[in-house]
Amino acid sequence: MRLPLSPIRFLAVAVLAVAVLGASGCSWFRKGSDLYAQSPENRPLEVPPDLNLPDTSGAMKLPGDSPESVTRSSMAPRPAAAQDAGFTVQGDRDEVFNRIGEILAATDGVTIASKAQILGTYDLDYQGSKFLLRVSKTGEGAYVSAVDPRGMPASGEAPAKLVSDLKAALGGN
Repeated sequence: MRLPLSPIRFLAVAVLAVAVLGASGCSWFRKGSDLYAQSPENRPLEVPPDLNLPDTSGAMKLPGDSPESVTRSSMAPRPAAAQDAGFTVQGDRDEVFNRIGEILAATDGVTIASKAQILGTYDLDYQGSKFLLRVSKTGEGAYVSAVDPRGMPASGEAPAKLVSDLKAALGGN
């Protein structure tokens, strides 16, 4: 036996049919756009205004009114103590390192905080100044120099005096 169609049932079926047709891509419910009809490679690129590149026109300006280049002649000369921070000694690096150790042990006021023969360095405290004494191999022998913890030539009277004393004791160039 068949049940008669009630108006609510008929309305529910009609609403369901319209929803299915609308969701299935029926052209009656769709908006047309020529932009999306093109292939993705041909569509124009739209960049939001806040994503534009920043202004870099003043990024490389140097301070001051006139542009100047840095050359060796315009740089300040190094202090005399830094220029005389090293000398060359004839002989093997390890021999020179050991001879320097003996001389440092006999020098008054020198405190050896540590030494590293593999690196060729002495960590020294001399006349209130802390610096490294470095012995490195060169083509003709060993180069002895006083450097600060950054590896730059040590400045000050104490490193210059100790290096000149070592140079006199070792007969360096």
